[in-house]
Amino acid sequence: MKVKQFRYSQDNLGYLVYGSKTAIAIDPGAVSEIISFAKEKKVKIKYVTNTHSHHDHTSGNDLMLEKTHAQFLDCKAIRNKRSLKLDDEDLLVFHTPGHTRDSLTFKADNILITGDTLFNGTIGNCFSEDLLGFFNSLKFLCSFSKETIIYGGHDYVKDSMVYAKLIDKQNPETDRYLEKYNPDHIISTLEDELKVNPYIRFNDKAMVKVLNKKNLPGNTEYERFKSVYELY
Repeated sequence: MKVKQFRYSQDNLGYLVYGSKTAIAIDPGAVSEIISFAKEKKVKIKYVTNTHSHHDHTSGNDLMLEKTHAQFLDCKAIRNKRSLKLDDEDLLVFHTPGHTRDSLTFKADNILITGDTLFNGTIGNCFSEDLLGFFNSLKFLCSFSKETIIYGGHDYVKDSMVYAKLIDKQNPETDRYLEKYNPDHIISTLEDELKVNPYIRFNDKAMVKVLNKKNLPGNTEYERFKSVYELY
């Protein structure tokens, strides 16, 4: 399977996951661009779905369905499937609540499409009010191989690195992370994230020192995550 990223509404990111014949549009805000790309690759958009049900991610659903006659799979329906066939390959679906209760992550080979759960450089707001659940979702995502490629739901990279530097001024990795930033293709590896993203650096010795200096709770992974989340 292959993944193509599409920017829309300034910083939103949508995706087309496709095989040799069929495809699924995820958060399809860039409707015309996605359809044009699918035609170029000669693949049929068979399904439309979302990483979660916030309007900025679902805004393209109706028009995409109208123009393609694809099957719509809402977050609950696709979560219950746990995987989806594209040609003869499985697109895996994981329930990763936290940002919202219905948040999903999709896995295609070594790629994770994480929506607003895990951005490149930061995480989403905890609108579900279940911070422990959010932590568990992030910990699950961190369990994948370090070479895993992260495709998030928005491009917040520059602002995220400003914030990361505010928390840990001594981290040399933030500048290196910014050097690799390409606004036309927003990606990072999980290894990159574990070096710079303050919200998932809860086992990083340097981050533990930062929290200790600020006299913030940090005896457990969750305490360290919560301390960073509530820091500013």
